[in-house]
Amino acid sequence: MVGIYFSGTGNTKYCVETFLKEYDNTALAFSIEEENVVQKINEQQNIVFGYPVQFSNIPKILKDFIVSNSDIWKNKKICIIATMGLFSGDVSGMLARLFSKYGAIVVGGLHLKMPDCIGDKKALKRSLQDNQVLVKNSVLKIKSAVCDLKSDNPPQEGIGLIYHFAGLFGQRLYFYNKTRSYSDKLKIDNNKCIGCGKCIKLCPMKNT
Repeated sequence: MVGIYFSGTGNTKYCVETFLKEYDNTALAFSIEEENVVQKINEQQNIVFGYPVQFSNIPKILKDFIVSNSDIWKNKKICIIATMGLFSGDVSGMLARLFSKYGAIVVGGLHLKMPDCIGDKKALKRSLQDNQVLVKNSVLKIKSAVCDLKSDNPPQEGIGLIYHFAGLFGQRLYFYNKTRSYSDKLKIDNNKCIGCGKCIKLCPMKNT
């Protein structure tokens, strides 16, 4: 098994690595931004694939990666991990449907609540203690999911018709325009950024 992830602040990376440690501590995780990631995917049949939800949708950078490498997913067995701040309906199912389009076999889905990674949404703000509880609960949930997977009964969160309707009518119809204008071009809000470089120094994923 190999772990593949897209992670802006490290939440999803942590979850994927924790999953692999429980399942097979010799397995390694790779970011979709690493140069050798396609090679690593080609070498493995079983994949745990993690990503953070963006307004109940798939991040553009991740969708672009999957589509541009559409020929590598056929017959891959994929377990999806979706990290989020709140409830996000069928986000595992959204990625599952995209993977299925290119011949992948999605065996399970897992939704994990993690600390907020959206800096300007007050509704998602929690205390340090509350965030520590979130992480602890996610680790327990990961361990349970790994046990289920090893017993050929992987979790199916976000996958199926009921989750699909919950995600569509509960969230995506309201948040559709939030990500509609996202692009692969870097945008800097000059009214907020003063060019101090502090965000680069603090970023756990070393984003620049």
